[in-house]
Amino acid sequence: MELVLQQRQELSLRMTTELRQAIELLQYSTYDLYQFIKEQELENPLIKLEEKKVEWAPKEHRGKIKSANTAASAIDSISDSQLTMREKLVEQAQLVHKNAKDQQLAKFLIYNLDDNGYLPFPEEEEATEISYGIQLLQRIGPSGIGARSLKECLLLQLKNDFPGTEVAQRLIQNHLPLLADRKWAKIASLMEIPLSEVKEIHELILQLNPKPCSCIADFSVEYINPDIIVERKKGELSFRLNDNYLPNIRFNNDYSNLLSQKDETSKYITSQYNNYQWLLNSIEQRRQTITKVVKVILEKQRDFFTGGFADLQPLTLKEIAEEIDMHESTISRATANKAIQTPKGTFDLRLFFTSKLETATGDTISQTKVKALLKTLIADENKSKPLSDQKITDHFNQNEGITISRRTITKYREEMNIPSSSKRKKITA
Repeated sequence: MELVLQQRQELSLRMTTELRQAIELLQYSTYDLYQFIKEQELENPLIKLEEKKVEWAPKEHRGKIKSANTAASAIDSISDSQLTMREKLVEQAQLVHKNAKDQQLAKFLIYNLDDNGYLPFPEEEEATEISYGIQLLQRIGPSGIGARSLKECLLLQLKNDFPGTEVAQRLIQNHLPLLADRKWAKIASLMEIPLSEVKEIHELILQLNPKPCSCIADFSVEYINPDIIVERKKGELSFRLNDNYLPNIRFNNDYSNLLSQKDETSKYITSQYNNYQWLLNSIEQRRQTITKVVKVILEKQRDFFTGGFADLQPLTLKEIAEEIDMHESTISRATANKAIQTPKGTFDLRLFFTSKLETATGDTISQTKVKALLKTLIADENKSKPLSDQKITDHFNQNEGITISRRTITKYREEMNIPSSSKRKKITA
């Protein structure tokens, strides 16, 4: 074996630290970018931030972007000093119950309630301390509070708020699963009552609250701070990036004389100066990229701003990338974690990207529009004979000219929290 020294030339692509950071910067929301700039000021002595005088500047995290197809309402800030519902219940218990032991029991149960007002304890037939504690809770809170199951919650409400409803109580006690499955005829047969009475009981039960303390969770108000704001003026759409609160990034002149020196300090200052320049360039590049993307989205989805979700057109990241001559991964990063405020509400920017379905004419239709058509069809159906998923599929294929499978209909229906046909059936008596 002979050892030989060889020289070989290779070409490889490596991601620099600066490139990796620039990619991360593109994915940031405007608020995350604000936080990143503040961090850079602490790390780089050459960066000097000049805060702008604006009506509002972020002081805390504004919450996650919502991708639901409903507008997020603007909420004014709420004082941190406000009492939570649990604390209010404890105060009420101290006012109503004079016995110290009763107060302690009530307090113990209040802080064991889950977010819906239920107690995570097993039900017991015999009278126990927990059962007595539930009676204490019933005197200070809404009916149904402290229940250990849905059945007990509904029964507590009927007994407290609707006296004389023994038949309804018997139905809940013995046939609650049949009620959930809307087996009207079977309920009427087992209870030996007419369908008309089953219908009355059902309408009564619909007035009850299965979550008597749905607002008991200790939560802080979350805000959505839009990254892009779209406005309609004189029939024309315009947009702007909501980054007016970002501080101006200035060079700290106190270190300028060190740049010309030839020592270790000068090397450090030069490195930090390069980071300063990189930050300015990356922020500007991020701004230009987002502006190009939003401009194309507004052109492609113009009908949405007049008609709403039913008029969303099929659109992919690839189509945007080809339109502005950028890589698809760049578009993906530019649209990530961004909220857009429109005349129709505030949404995740990626809401405007929807998959396509084929129509009989060879055209395409967006998934969002199909969901809107599905929702309308179910809303207008005969509630005594609701449409099955297969019948809905046949309707789309034959009447709407949309090629779609039953499995896809089921998937869309479940995504919109629409129950199956058997659970949508109403009593006809």
